[in-house]
Amino acid sequence: MPAESVFVAQMARLYLAVPGTVAPADPVTAMAAGWKEVGLFQPGSLEWNTEPKFEEVKSHQLQYAARTIQTEDAASLKVELQEWNSTNIVAVYGGGQVTSVTQNSKTFYRFSPPKVGGRSQFTAVVELIDGAKHYRRVIPLCEQVASVSQKFPNDKESTLPLELKVIGGAAGDPWYDLTDDPGFAPAA
Repeated sequence: MPAESVFVAQMARLYLAVPGTVAPADPVTAMAAGWKEVGLFQPGSLEWNTEPKFEEVKSHQLQYAARTIQTEDAASLKVELQEWNSTNIVAVYGGGQVTSVTQNSKTFYRFSPPKVGGRSQFTAVVELIDGAKHYRRVIPLCEQVASVSQKFPNDKESTLPLELKVIGGAAGDPWYDLTDDPGFAPAA
């Protein structure tokens, strides 16, 4: 295997938007209006998982399954956000609202988490760059469905744990990749 095929994500970015925001059409053009970069996140915390599920068809005469049938698919994106802001707080808690509150001539901000059944869905793009190679994983519809467990250490930053679960739509791919990496060219 040539060394050029080895990929190291030297730069990674995560963008969020409301569903329906125009997704990028290629891996290099600047993100369109409506996309918000989540900012800094812990190195090594960006993680992508797929979780297909299968059922086995067993036969008395066979020691191994006679057949496997894929019954469902799932995928999720995880990252530990380092920047605390309204976009990230809303994403981490799956929705809710940040409002301004004025008291004694001072402005404060209040975050109210979403009510049961009031979670927001998002569109996400993960951008990965290794030298001249660019990748974008586009997730047209996702939702934060994991519990939030935060730690507040006194010797390092407190992060916001974001876990987005891919939601399948009736039309189009539930997620897809865009790249300019020539190694991905279809075999002749």
